[in-house]
Amino acid sequence: MAEAYKVLGQSNPIATTPTNVYTVPGATAAIISTITVCNRSAVATTFRISVAVAGSGADNKQYIAYDAPIDGNDTISLTLGIPIAAADVVWVYATLATLSFGVFGIEVS
Repeated sequence: MAEAYKVLGQSNPIATTPTNVYTVPGATAAIISTITVCNRSAVATTFRISVAVAGSGADNKQYIAYDAPIDGNDTISLTLGIPIAAADVVWVYATLATLSFGVFGIEVS
C-alpha cells in the first residue's frame, strides 16, 4: 500500500453554500489528520463541517462542527484522525464568504 501525505483539499466557499472540499478517490482510503478554518475578516462568523459516507445525502449525523463560532482574524485547527473510505465526501459551509478551509491528511492506495 502506498501512502501519500498531502493537502487533501482547500476551499473558500460561497456564503451559505455547502461545498465539497474533498472526495476520496476510488480504490483509495484516507485519514483526515487536520482541518483548518481561517477567518480572513475582522467580523466573527460561523462554519459547518460534515462527512458524508459514500457521498450520501445531507444528514444531521454527519456533522463534525455545526454553526461553530470563529472570531474575526482567527484560525481554528481541528486535529481529528478520521478514517474515510472511497467516495466519502468532506463538506464545508461558511455563513460569510470570508472563510478558508484546509483539509490535510494521508491517502492510502
